[in-house]
Amino acid sequence: MVAEREYAGKYTGQPWWLIILRRVNLVIIGLTGSFVLYTRSAGALYFSVGAVICSLVVKALKRVVRQPRPVLRSDRKKPAYGMPSTHSATITFFAVYIPLACAYLPIHPSLPSGQAIRVLPPILMLPSAVVVAGSRIWLGKHTLAQVAVGCCCGAAFAVAWFHLWTHGANHYGRQLEDLFHPYTHLIVS
Repeated sequence: MVAEREYAGKYTGQPWWLIILRRVNLVIIGLTGSFVLYTRSAGALYFSVGAVICSLVVKALKRVVRQPRPVLRSDRKKPAYGMPSTHSATITFFAVYIPLACAYLPIHPSLPSGQAIRVLPPILMLPSAVVVAGSRIWLGKHTLAQVAVGCCCGAAFAVAWFHLWTHGANHYGRQLEDLFHPYTHLIVS
């Protein structure tokens, strides 16, 4: 009961949208997983794996750099490092990779054809990324420098990951889709 009151009290006075941004990673994971299952695309799976690897690389960098987060509470039992921001890196990975995919990759057969599928995702993703990265500062989780370095890491990783896809990995993706195509109806109908 006491823990519930402390938890509820922690967010008192914050706007509802900022409270939602505290757990935005769960929303993004859910949407990305749903997209992979809906499209049954090796390219979408490759993109998702890239986002996870980007996150893991940035988490490893945090352990090397060991720069603390902004001081909000003194009751933390273990040190929490903030350089670079993992949320900022991962959302920037999305914000860079998605426009590249929309501009340069063929439209997957599971998606509707047309110009909207090439234009809408980047238009929606870019402001979303700015809000998520900004929320790390507004919530007091990271400094501006930690967010900026996270964004740079995510952008660099997205460009490199996209380059790998367009320079050979897509060949294996097509083979993977061909191999699993007879069984994809079992995943999503």
